[in-house]
Amino acid sequence: MSVLADNSGSGRDVALLFTTRSLRLFAYGFLSVVLVLYLHAAGLSQDKIGLLLTLTLAGDTAISLWLTTNADRIGRRRVLVAGAVLMLFAGVLFSLTRSFMLLLLAATIGVISPSGNEVGPFLATEQSGLSEKADSKQRTHIFAWYNVAGSFATALGALAGGGLAQLLQTRGVAEFASYRAVVAGYAIIGAVLAMLFARLSPAVEPPAERRAAQRPAWFHADLGLKQSRGNVFRLAGLFTIDAFAGGFVVQAFVAYWFHERFGVNPATLGAIFFAANLLAGISALSAAWIAKRIGLLATMVATHIPSNVLLMLVPLMPNLTLAMVMLLVRFSISQMDVPTRQAYTMALVAPEERSAAAGVTGIARTVGASLSPIVAGPLYASAALAGLPFLIAGGLKIVYDLLVWRAFRAVKLKD
Repeated sequence: MSVLADNSGSGRDVALLFTTRSLRLFAYGFLSVVLVLYLHAAGLSQDKIGLLLTLTLAGDTAISLWLTTNADRIGRRRVLVAGAVLMLFAGVLFSLTRSFMLLLLAATIGVISPSGNEVGPFLATEQSGLSEKADSKQRTHIFAWYNVAGSFATALGALAGGGLAQLLQTRGVAEFASYRAVVAGYAIIGAVLAMLFARLSPAVEPPAERRAAQRPAWFHADLGLKQSRGNVFRLAGLFTIDAFAGGFVVQAFVAYWFHERFGVNPATLGAIFFAANLLAGISALSAAWIAKRIGLLATMVATHIPSNVLLMLVPLMPNLTLAMVMLLVRFSISQMDVPTRQAYTMALVAPEERSAAAGVTGIARTVGASLSPIVAGPLYASAALAGLPFLIAGGLKIVYDLLVWRAFRAVKLKD
């Protein structure tokens, strides 16, 4: 990519952001594959685990909303460093206590990803910076590689997290202690990220005239949006539905389901989600090629619907092999909508609104995802109902696909 090949400070920053993206998603995958197993081993019921995961995402929503909508005023480097510190805080407190109240505190204030996907203020801040380095023709391609880097890192993280827990258990370490080692590793990665973000150059910040135009307020009523506000809010509302559905099948819950339904050990869980995220990365990369031929919105919808049909088939399979096949085939097309969705959001708004648009739509997704784990937890705890979250998630996601096509098929993009 020409942007990555640039030897200027700007090109170095893009390469560094790809590095931090990869390391961050490695950490998310590393933890998510054992997160529910860890909390279960710590003595928490599925009801409490669901509540904890909900508050993890709800707290992230509030903090990220303020950080992302003020990123251009505060400084993007500071926002990214702050997010990494919150990862460190959550990892340290999770690894040191079994107290439900302290875990709630860490979940609410800190940054932890139950899904293995992006949470926190990182994505919106990085997207706005990457968008300024590329024109509309490059943007989908860059976002595709950006998501490939994340998916491959999540895959490696899942493999490493499950493998480490299994290795420790085979050497006589108790289940709880083996999972706690993974949580401690997550905290260490948060500290490394903070140091890397601090090395970003001033080139990642918005132009001086845009920073000067930012009002020195703690909260902007318009969230930094002006002429594109209506379209962004409509899109954000639809993204909330999609993310709410996804919250029923976050990676931590699906790993727990495979463990309970088929007795899958941590190392095999890591291998399953290594393959799944590897396929997801490949699917994200192919999105740019498809989008050039049928358009961003059509790619979002046409690839998303069949992936969700496959998701609904997973709990209906009679054995582990067939369930794994359905899951892996689903992941092979599931991420084609992600870079196209990101590029579509950036193209829908004027350049000066991109940070805010990315922040608002990102927060909308976090809000949606934060509501469903508290409902999903009790369902996974019941042998008779454990497959229901897959059906709910797939059905709601198909509804989202149809609604987003109907709402935006006639909307003209800015860029």
